[in-house]
Amino acid sequence: MERFTICLINQKGGCGKSSTCFHLAGSLAVTGLSVLLVDADPQGSLSQGFFGSEVVEQLPLCQTLAALFDEGEFFSDPNALIRNTGFDNISILPTNHHLGAFNVPCPEKGGMLQYAIRDFLDQLDRFDVVLIDCPPNLYQCSWNTMIASDYVIIPVPPEDFGTQGLRAVHQCIDHARQLNPKLRRLGHLVTRHDKRLLVHRSYEQRLREIYDRLVFDTIIPEASAFKVSIACRQPAEFFDKRSYAAESMRALTNEVLDYIRNKSQRHVA
Repeated sequence: MERFTICLINQKGGCGKSSTCFHLAGSLAVTGLSVLLVDADPQGSLSQGFFGSEVVEQLPLCQTLAALFDEGEFFSDPNALIRNTGFDNISILPTNHHLGAFNVPCPEKGGMLQYAIRDFLDQLDRFDVVLIDCPPNLYQCSWNTMIASDYVIIPVPPEDFGTQGLRAVHQCIDHARQLNPKLRRLGHLVTRHDKRLLVHRSYEQRLREIYDRLVFDTIIPEASAFKVSIACRQPAEFFDKRSYAAESMRALTNEVLDYIRNKSQRHVA
């Protein structure tokens, strides 16, 4: 199987993009796949999940993703930007506040900077999977990740504010496909779901009615184990593989790999 790159995008914050990247990396890693995480959100939540906020915020620009956008930086070895997370098969290209200066609107006017992440990844050959966490907007960083990716996952919490703005996300994906024709929607992922709440069940049903095959079968629950494992800086699979959180991530992993390996058309569009 060739390397594949997935970005997680939604212009709303708090929908589970960083959390899904963090825990999905763990579930993919235990299957034996080598995973590279790319933190493309200036908030740096994914990076902080592994190293803590104090360490991440002290990183100089030249040791973060922002270096790819700084024309004054040059790397003879792209691997120099990549850090070991302490977990087998999981590495990360971290980010902090420095990236914010480059996350500008109208990214399609950015010339060759549109391809910064793609060109960086093209120099790497030691990873099987790349997962990219995006900021809660559709500016330069999100645009860059779509140009660099094979697939898009759209995390959606089952509530009004979570489903608003999906049309803009899909329009941006279609726009990005003009520069990256291989980009495909892998599906909408229902996150932070509480099956006890009628409103959550109703929104999930409505999402499936609208997007049909472009909604994952797997549902990511609102489980405390996710938050506890992040607080302990461990993906759920490593923190407690028997937890409901870890089980849901394994189900998502199996679903993602099945569709990509078998070129299933159920979700990919």
